Amino acid sequence: MATVSLQLRDIHKAFGAFQALDGVSLDVSAGELVCLLGPSGCGKTTLLRCIAGLERQDGGKIFFGDRDVSALPPQARDYGILFQSYALFPNLTVAQNIGYGLAGNSRETIRARVAEMLELVGLKGSEQKYPGQLSGGQQQRVALARALAPAPKLLLLDEPMSALDARVREHLCGELRRLQKSLGITTVMVTHNQDEAMLMADRIAVINHGRVEQYATPQEIYRAPATPFVAEFVGQGNWLPYERDGEHARVGALNLRLHGVRPAERGRLFCRPEAVVINPSMHEDNLFSAQMREITYLGNRCRLSFELDALPGHTLLAELAPEAMPRLAAPDIWVALPPRSLQVFV
Repeated sequence: MATVSLQLRDIHKAFGAFQALDGVSLDVSAGELVCLLGPSGCGKTTLLRCIAGLERQDGGKIFFGDRDVSALPPQARDYGILFQSYALFPNLTVAQNIGYGLAGNSRETIRARVAEMLELVGLKGSEQKYPGQLSGGQQQRVALARALAPAPKLLLLDEPMSALDARVREHLCGELRRLQKSLGITTVMVTHNQDEAMLMADRIAVINHGRVEQYATPQEIYRAPATPFVAEFVGQGNWLPYERDGEHARVGALNLRLHGVRPAERGRLFCRPEAVVINPSMHEDNLFSAQMREITYLGNRCRLSFELDALPGHTLLAELAPEAMPRLAAPDIWVALPPRSLQVFV
């Protein structure tokens, strides 16, 4: 299947006084899957609709490959789209739904393409069923098959998993990702679910108030968030307000050593809960005594809530695998904040 690169250049869109998109620029490589991630109302769906031509941007350019599609109607843009609601025709069979976008081809061509798509999404033998006879996950596969049937160069997904329960959603995310990779089709997916984005994306564009706050791989987004919003929106984190004390960051009565950075006069330190080290060797940097406040069992990990003796009233989160919990049997708990794990935000 042919693919296309996608370029967005300084896209603006307003609805009255509300600025939905405020200068969005992105490059999506051919064959790449990019997730637009952000909270409700951040502009991610508006951006997808502008790419599809369902909304007309107020400013900026959209290119499919070297073709400027900024002013083209949706039917001239050569993409497939899968909506949140699937939008299947309830009075048409599965075969008729999938073949709907193939009008103008011969009956044999349509029949062969429908069979190919059903094989691709794992629904062979369901041609004569109606959408109402299928589960939500099966309906999602039919809608995906319909979007792919005309062999588009670009696939657009608008929160396609949001109507499914967690177990089905995780399974179909994996299936959709494998299918997208095997076809090599350039894909842009809207989601507010960070787990979906982390599981599926080659790169993630984190959007807030119509602007892209960070555009990077899932690993970079999680390990090195570019802004406080990204750090707070993706995953859990600890925030410690500090003031500079020479080369150190002073947090309450604590002096913390940082790695490779001289702190500003004041700001906030950020670290992930899994970076916090519990009862390490006494030679660790940034080692402090602490009091356990709460343990929450989360299946494959335990989330621990501490209060540092030198920072009363401030909660520090840590995460451990359940098998590591026996190390907490010691009467005194010590907590280390490794310098490499501390990120400074001003």
